[in-house]
Formats: sequence, C-alpha cells, structure tokens
Amino acid sequence: MAEQIFVGGGGIDYAEHQGLALKYANRHGLVAGATGTGKTVTLQILAEGFSAKGVPVFLSDVKGDLSGLSKPGSAESKLHKAFIKRAETIGFQEFGYNAVPVTFWDLYGEMGHPVRTTVAEMGPLLLARLLDLTEAQEGILNIAFRVADEDGLPLLDLKDLQALLVWIGENRDKLSLRYGNVSVSSIGAIQRRLLVLENQGGTKLFGEPALELSDLMRCDASGRGIVNILAADKLMAAPGLYATFLLWLLSELFEELPEVGDPDKPKLVFFFDEAHLLFDGAPKALVDKVEQVARLIRSKGVGVYFVTQSPADIPEDILGQLGNRIQHALRAFTARDQKNLRLAAETYRSNPRFSTEQAIREVGVGEAVTSMLMDKGVPGIVERTLIRPPGSQLGPISDRERREILAASDMAGKYDTTLDRRSAFEMLAARSEKAAQAAEEAEQKAEQAEPAVREYNAGRRYSGTRVTRSTSRRSGGDTFGSAMTEAVIKELKGSTGRRIVRGILGGLFRGR
Repeated sequence: MAEQIFVGGGGIDYAEHQGLALKYANRHGLVAGATGTGKTVTLQILAEGFSAKGVPVFLSDVKGDLSGLSKPGSAESKLHKAFIKRAETIGFQEFGYNAVPVTFWDLYGEMGHPVRTTVAEMGPLLLARLLDLTEAQEGILNIAFRVADEDGLPLLDLKDLQALLVWIGENRDKLSLRYGNVSVSSIGAIQRRLLVLENQGGTKLFGEPALELSDLMRCDASGRGIVNILAADKLMAAPGLYATFLLWLLSELFEELPEVGDPDKPKLVFFFDEAHLLFDGAPKALVDKVEQVARLIRSKGVGVYFVTQSPADIPEDILGQLGNRIQHALRAFTARDQKNLRLAAETYRSNPRFSTEQAIREVGVGEAVTSMLMDKGVPGIVERTLIRPPGSQLGPISDRERREILAASDMAGKYDTTLDRRSAFEMLAARSEKAAQAAEEAEQKAEQAEPAVREYNAGRRYSGTRVTRSTSRRSGGDTFGSAMTEAVIKELKGSTGRRIVRGILGGLFRGR
C-alpha cells in the first residue's frame, strides 16, 4: 500500500480507514463545509500529516487559529478526553501531542516575516485583477509594462508604476502611434486605483527583497516539512489583495519549478483558504488561466487544496481537477442550498450503504464525507469518516510565543529591511531633470544670441530650389524610438539585463 496520511475512520457505518496517499497528493483536493463544521481542524491535521512526511506546506491563517500548529496540544485541554476517545474509536494508535515546525509570514510585516514581490514580477494581468480595471484601463497597464520591459525601466514598487504612468501621459502622442490610443482619463483612473491600494496597505506587498520560493520549500533538521503560515486575518479586509497575492504565488510556483512528473510525494502542498475570493468577479480569461495552471502544476510536484464553504464556489472546470475530497456538512435551508447539495453529492462515487446527499447533510462537527484517490489515481468510493484529532494546539498561540518563534526563525533578518535601489522612479526623474536642464540651457543660449543672428535664423532663406522657413526643431535628434533602442541595449548589457519573458498569468518569468 502506498504511503498515506491518516485522515480518519470510524468502523460501523463509517470508513474503517481513510488515508490520503502521498503518491496522489499532487492531484489536488477540496476541503468544503459550512461554517463551524470542522474545516479548520481538517486543514490542521492535513498540515500535520504532510509535515511529518517531509512535505513543506503553505497555508493562510484567516482566523488566527492555525498558529497553534507551532505548539503541541495538552492533556490539560478541555477536549483531551474527547480526543482520546476519538483516537480509540478510529484506531489511531499513534495519536500524541506534537508541534510542527512553522514559519510565520505577513504581507504587512506585523505578525510574520514580510512577504514582497515586485510590480514587474506580478505582471499586468494579475495587477489589473487586483485594481479591478476595465478592459480599456487594462490596455493602458499593458502598454506601461511593455514600455518598462523594452525601455529597461525596472518596476519594483508602486511609486515606479505611478511615475511611469505619469511619463506615459506626458508622451501619449508618440506612444499612441505605436501602441494605440492612450487615454488620459484611463491613466487617471489607474492612478486613483493605485491610491486606494496604497490606503489598503498594498505598498508593503511591492518592493525588495522579493520572496524567494525556495524559502517556502524547506524541511527542518529532522526532515519534517516546514509549515508556512500566512497571517491573513487583517488581510481579509482587502480580499482582492489576498486573492491576487495567492494567485501570484501559485503562478510563480508554476513558472519556476521544473517538471518532475508524478513524484512519490509532493514538493509542496498549497492550501487556498476562502477559495471563493479567488473567483468572485474574476474575468473568464483569468479563470481559464487558473484552470490551466491547476491542471499542469501537478507535474511540478505541487498539490493545490481549495478550502471553501461549498463546492459550488469553485468553477466546474477547476473542481474537476480536485481528486482528494473532504466534505463537511452543508446546510440546505434555501432552494439554492439544496441545489448545491445535490450537485456536491453527484461528484462522488456512490456508496450503496448510504445516500451521499443525506450523509453530507447529516454529518456532525468533526465528521466528513470523504473520497480519496486510490491505485492508478481512481477516485475512491465515498465514505463517512470521523476526522482524527490534531496533535498540535487548537486555537492561537500568544503574541509572546509568536515573537519568540519569529526571533528564532531561519528567515529572521532576511526580509525585514526594505531595499530601495535605482528603478523606474529614479530613472524617469533623472531623465526629466536632464531634459529640463537641456531646455534651460538652450533657452539661455538663445537669449544670449545677437539680435541680428536671431533675426537671420528666423528669416526666410533661399536654398537654391525652394523657399523654406527654418525652425528650431532638430532633425535626426533624440527621438523616442532611438532613445528606446539605446535603453534596451544598455539594459541588456547592464547588470539587470535579462531576457524579458512573461508567464501564463503575466508574471515576469525569472527562469531557472
């Protein structure tokens, strides 16, 4: 039998043993159920199981409860007797209280190590989703990224993008000839959305040092996978920022990791909590790309698990990619709820011993209807399952305990200090300053010229064939095209030179 993570059991009327085979853990999964039915505990025991098998985990802590993974449970807990009884009922002889190695992360840098990416690496598609731009506004954003890529202007933080948009507005006539209409009103709308993003704390997401994916894929000295916990309780106040960050992280994993086929165990397991936020209001083009990533990323050794209240929250094409399923109770108070319940039941291989639809409605807290992939990746028959008790603490740890873990972390100091190197903001400012200085020198030179010379230069002169009027415009000067060509050459020769390639979700492909 393939190596498994024990999920639960129960005996009579329940599965004798229900485990998630590591070999098929990269075939993705779903944890669903109404509020208060036990999804968080299921997420906790899955994280414990993967960590014990040497698989790193990334998950978001929406309610603050999952920080308890870092601390062992206690026999003094009021649930201790219930845990012991549950372990005996399901035959979980290895049950004991143990912590798992964790690393805390936080986009705001308050409850964990800071997490950053650059504007360039996120790309125009996800940034347009984050800013909720119209099609016309997204077109302007694509022009901005194209100019930055071709003109060697590093977009690292929001002020770089804001400065570039100002420059594009000032040079819109030249750019419109090459890229199409550049509307000042669209630029203004994007700038206003960027201001809103700043007010939500989005400036902390963009900058350097950017997160290195290898820091999410580590094991401790004893071979246990590190559980990376993203503090998301405050982040949930900006659901667009939360969803876009997770989609960016998934796309980065897809683009950077090499193909490994079907490994004996995943290289990383990624949990999307509150998964409905990823798809609410998302354009079909983006959903199609996410479906494509979900379908292909398993060959990179990454398992993706969506955690949500109802399977109906997940687009059907993506839902079809989720092989391992743990379904807690669903409420069916309305006609829509009843329809979703029927649809959820129809996605399982039926069990002749009970009605799947009725079981999903009736399972209690800490129970679930489960179906795991079996040999050759075939979905298992649906089973009623008592979920095993967690070995780590239920509920959050104290602020003091969190600070102690952060101070002892291998990541301490690596991302704490923000870098602000020369990028688009500084380069465009220097370019504007140089142009202003050249204009001032030309004006002074013109003022110093003799009146007769100025009169001669402004007069009509006979060229021998036709009468022309001289102008102050230079022919063959520093045109936009020549300036761009020169900048690209400098970029390719410089220390930041690299091949500009964008991935499936528009992020900058850094290569391997």
